[in-house]
Amino acid sequence: MNKEQTIEELKSIVKPYIANQEAFDTLTEETDFINDLKINSANLVDVILDIEEKYNIVIDNESMERMINVKSAMEIIDAKLSEKE
Repeated sequence: MNKEQTIEELKSIVKPYIANQEAFDTLTEETDFINDLKINSANLVDVILDIEEKYNIVIDNESMERMINVKSAMEIIDAKLSEKE
């Protein structure tokens, strides 16, 4: 799976939870889920659950704490998918 594809899939996952449309429209790897997209912590848990479901992976607490922006989410998804292979 390539980076652009992962970003597009992440965008579709976070879209229902965002509170800042402008930041969403210009989303990059550096976009922060809480500070930029204004996703609250409860909804961030929902985002993580949606990611787990979409990719059929389990994200542990340590990984959850690191998942603060698009880039870290992509790295964690890639790592978890690699573990499954």
